[in-house]
Amino acid sequence: MRMLIALTVALVATGCTRWSLDHHLNNAYRAYHEGDCARVALELSQAERKSRSRSYLQPEISLLRGQCLERESLFVDAAQTYQYIVAHYPTSEYAYRARARLQTLELLGHYRPVPAKAEPAAL
Repeated sequence: MRMLIALTVALVATGCTRWSLDHHLNNAYRAYHEGDCARVALELSQAERKSRSRSYLQPEISLLRGQCLERESLFVDAAQTYQYIVAHYPTSEYAYRARARLQTLELLGHYRPVPAKAEPAAL
């Protein structure tokens, strides 16, 4: 009986966390469509706190954050956010979208990729 109660409490707690995470993500998307980037930042921060055990959600959260930074004309920060997605989640759908956003920023003149320099190793 105690085991059944403990299992029920664990399942309810897990479900509530997931519901709360989805709620914050949905609110962030709503705020983005309304143009309220301050609220987007708040909702994404709350979603990140709930998603620490669900790292597969980080690229989605980061992409929305980057789009909001772009909307606020913070192009350097947006580009760095997109580069983070590409570097850490290269095979995700969000990396594909981040690459596209980087190309768009480059075409608009808001971003210039820095070529990597090869330096000889010090002896």
